[in-house]
Amino acid sequence: FRTVSNGILQIISLPGMDGQKPLLVSEVHISNIYVHMQSIRPVMPVTFNMSMAVPSWFDIIGLSPDSREDEPGIKKAAENVKALIDQEVKNGIPSNRIILGGFSQGGALSLYTALTTQQKLAGVTALSCWLPLQASFPQGLISGVNRDIPILQCHGDCDLLVPLSYGSLTAEKLKTLVNPANVTFKTYKGMIHSSCPQEMVDFKQFTDKLLPPID
Repeated sequence: FRTVSNGILQIISLPGMDGQKPLLVSEVHISNIYVHMQSIRPVMPVTFNMSMAVPSWFDIIGLSPDSREDEPGIKKAAENVKALIDQEVKNGIPSNRIILGGFSQGGALSLYTALTTQQKLAGVTALSCWLPLQASFPQGLISGVNRDIPILQCHGDCDLLVPLSYGSLTAEKLKTLVNPANVTFKTYKGMIHSSCPQEMVDFKQFTDKLLPPID
């Protein structure tokens, strides 16, 4: 993950499996306040990666809505991220000044963590990803503190790794779990499992709106 802090805000961005990441908005706009940390992401065999060991938050068996999922691994990874959020709160960053986000597997973990944490967050950015363990969530709005959380979900229409259809299903599910008016799903023509300049512009506008400077 990467954390960004200037004393009044925090952006926690989780990379995907094996360090997958798009062109990070941080590297374009706020690289001077970035600290890179990788210590809590384990190296493990990943079934979807021919069982080769790579840095990964949890095992991935497949990338379709009907694929089996590593429920214990997903929940353990989410608890690790929640502990990171708790530590940042102890360090003086209010939880409602924290945006959690990520790319691919990191975005998936960000969504799951935000919907299950008891810390009220500022928002979530979910790039080229999906919501894990969808069947574990209720049919209606979640009961936690983040039922009104703003979510920016972005996906390329040429993504062959995590198909756009999976992203669309995720967006529809999210709209049943949190205030649907706060879920924004943007697609990008010609974008594969990566990023593009317009996505990074949208990312920055979203985070700037949620975390304006404090005088």
